[in-house]
Amino acid sequence: MAERNMPAALRFMLAARRCDLQGLEELVHTCKLVSNIAQLVHALQKERGYSNIYLGRNATHYRTELDQFSEEGDALERIVRNGFELMDLDAVGSAERGRLYIRIAHVFYSMESLGSLRRRIRDHQISARDATAAFTQLIGGLLAVVFEAADSAADPEITRSLVALFNFMQGKELAGQERATGVAGFAHGYFDDEHKQRMQSLIDNQERSFEVFLRYASDDAKARWQVICTNEVQAQTEGFRKIAANTHPAASVDTGLCEFWFEMQTQRINAMQALEQYLTQQLQEQCKNSIREIRDEVSSHRRLLGQLAEQHLPLEQARLFNVQDGDITPQPQDVMPTQVSRSILDLLQLQTRQLQQANDELTEARASLNERKLIDRAKHLLMSESGLSENEAHAKMQRSAMDGGVRMVDVAQRLIAAAERVKNGARTARA
Repeated sequence: MAERNMPAALRFMLAARRCDLQGLEELVHTCKLVSNIAQLVHALQKERGYSNIYLGRNATHYRTELDQFSEEGDALERIVRNGFELMDLDAVGSAERGRLYIRIAHVFYSMESLGSLRRRIRDHQISARDATAAFTQLIGGLLAVVFEAADSAADPEITRSLVALFNFMQGKELAGQERATGVAGFAHGYFDDEHKQRMQSLIDNQERSFEVFLRYASDDAKARWQVICTNEVQAQTEGFRKIAANTHPAASVDTGLCEFWFEMQTQRINAMQALEQYLTQQLQEQCKNSIREIRDEVSSHRRLLGQLAEQHLPLEQARLFNVQDGDITPQPQDVMPTQVSRSILDLLQLQTRQLQQANDELTEARASLNERKLIDRAKHLLMSESGLSENEAHAKMQRSAMDGGVRMVDVAQRLIAAAERVKNGARTARA
């Protein structure tokens, strides 16, 4: 039976599955984009690292590798740009989609200055610290795109994978920042209080990011991470962290440790990148499998519903079902044969249960994303009220969390609640 000749209840059931299919097809493109972003982020992390030691140590022997990574980053940047350009900007989307587009706009803006940044690095017209900050800002923007992609995904399994990937990428980025901070400290011969606090903050935040990653990762991904955590490089990293924490002006170390630290951390980050590639491949496979499954399901539903529609009474006698509070109750049984009515009701109930289960799983998977939103909102409050930079606001919140023995999200909630009380008080005063 042609779909247009089916009763309305059956046609809307099929339309619901087609909506799911369309959402997944859009998600496939988003996941491919995320995979390309992960490759670009790694290339920029390598370029940032080699720029850092090239400028900080005036190590001209790193120039060849730096040029190579710049070319690699430039090629991957073009791929990511093309992926952005393929997005259908005219399609009406959700609020989450709008936030994703804003993040992409910021990335486009930041990428425009990459060429100038590279020239200034080659000509030693920028400090290692400022070059690192410029790369970190662009990488942060790209990670924000991955965050919004995870937050806009509607498939629970894929959302979990995106949340795991985002948090792993975030932890890996913090490891890259730790490499840069270590280069600065060892190149100086010792770590002052600011650099020590910065190192400890980066270590703590890495641990938190990887904890969330492990919460949502597959068993195989967890096993691969365990191998990285127990290898020789990780043991050496722990040793160098202790050395850094115990240095001071009267207890300096050989500045030659700077390059040893750099090479060691580069090995550590490269090991992470191998796992990151595995996570993106896993994500792509999940997207393909989900698309295949739902296409098969739509095809099966169409055949089954067609068979059911051909069995019941004339179309003008067809009736819809009432859906209230998640419970589905059929109209009187004299409308359709009992067996047909029961079959359609079973399908409706199944789809309702699947929808509720998907919503529950999405809520659980997005829990860590919602915490990040609260932290970002609180940071922006501090930035606007106290004139702090984003890094300063983050550090202030982190100190409050450590001093109070609470989580960052708890500090964020308190700051937001305090701001709301002030705002409400001002409204009351005006009234």
